[in-house]
Amino acid sequence: MSLLIRLFVALSDTRLAVLLARPAALVPGTAVRRPWWRAVGWLAVLGPFFFLSYGFANWWTGRLPHVGAVVFGWERHIPFVPWTIVPYMSLDAFYAGSLLLCATRAELDTHARRLLAASIISVAGFLLFPLQFSFVRPATSGFSGALFEVLMGFDKPYNQAPSLHISLVILVWLVFARHLRGAARWVMHGWFSLIAVSVFTTFQHHFIDGVAGAAVAVVVVYLLPDVPHSWQPAPAPANAPRRHHLAATYLLGAACCLGLAAALGGWAWLLLWPGAALLLVGLAYSRFGVSIFQKQGGQLSWAAGWLLLPYRVGAWLSSRWFTRREAPAAEVVPGLWLGRAPGRADRRHLPAAAILDLTAEFNRPAAARHRPYRSVPLLDLVVPTPAELAQAVAALDALWPARPVLVHCALGYSRAAVVVAAWLLHRGLAATPEAAVAQVRAARPQVVLSGGHCAALAAYGAVWCPQPVLAN
Repeated sequence: MSLLIRLFVALSDTRLAVLLARPAALVPGTAVRRPWWRAVGWLAVLGPFFFLSYGFANWWTGRLPHVGAVVFGWERHIPFVPWTIVPYMSLDAFYAGSLLLCATRAELDTHARRLLAASIISVAGFLLFPLQFSFVRPATSGFSGALFEVLMGFDKPYNQAPSLHISLVILVWLVFARHLRGAARWVMHGWFSLIAVSVFTTFQHHFIDGVAGAAVAVVVVYLLPDVPHSWQPAPAPANAPRRHHLAATYLLGAACCLGLAAALGGWAWLLLWPGAALLLVGLAYSRFGVSIFQKQGGQLSWAAGWLLLPYRVGAWLSSRWFTRREAPAAEVVPGLWLGRAPGRADRRHLPAAAILDLTAEFNRPAAARHRPYRSVPLLDLVVPTPAELAQAVAALDALWPARPVLVHCALGYSRAAVVVAAWLLHRGLAATPEAAVAQVRAARPQVVLSGGHCAALAAYGAVWCPQPVLAN
């Protein structure tokens, strides 16, 4: 995954041709012309590339002596619906239209690179893991039959997993959803849903192909996000060995999921999803830090949210389990609350507070929808650096006029606790790191703050706290 990230970061920065050039900065207040000719140029590249690469994979697989299939028994109950060939083949028109619909060069280039990347990954899958569709398609006449004849003119029963059709429908769907509003948007949602279903009702793909195709689309969007994203190396905290241990644990979990999927097959292939989530979290601890979560303005990116969903669900259940016998939050000093990530059931126990969110793994809580809110994502279970503490304290200071303020992480035991302790030092409400930790622990006895946290607080105080405070 680290290699793939580097590959796609390089792809996003490539200047090998005019089509891959960076967009010029926009001047506020100026009219933006749609990049029609650039879209046509991208289409002139992507169209031939798709047909040549897709056709080559079909030809190559057709020459193999044996090509297997991955199919579940229940799939034999999926009906063959001839007329769904119409939405199936309509994707070609929407594919071209999505490029012309992009409003800026940046949007167009990101979308085109996603389409190109999905094709490259899918064709690689076709060649490395050749499969074929195993059902016999019934004879079809009339208009639907004519469309099937056109389709069979260049398509074969190969090129199965991942389903490139599913990948492309998701990528194209995202563009149309971004630009359409009102009834037109809902009509388009319905039509694109029909396109996705038609992959199975036209007897083009088995179920596992569709799942793999959806996964490719999510991975591509994750690696090529709408908002420019930098994969920043994780800062080395005071307890770097702890971070490396966590990285090894998550990477081992990812390897176990992969091994079980390969050994058991069938439904076990779905273990690749939690495996991918554990792999990304392992990379967060080993190298890339919170940038893995792509959290901006309190929201994880759409793709990061889906890729990391198994881990995020586990983290949420863990936060509820380990705090099940405790109050969701406690007041440390008047107006400053420390607690777990607030859920719907916590609203009646919490003040109408401003919220400082220190989680990297959760989206902005519903409780913060109409309240002052700041987000400073921090990795769980490791000691923040002094610079991270300074950023979080500055965010808390900005929220303080709107107090009461709730500072939360997943459980309210570590990340939020050390930030509150740093704020107490910053405000002169505690004379030493040990005193700050004792004050926090008095309010919420369950907090888990180690000697490493105290060392980080001391390093933070030495640089960012006023000297008179330290002298006290």
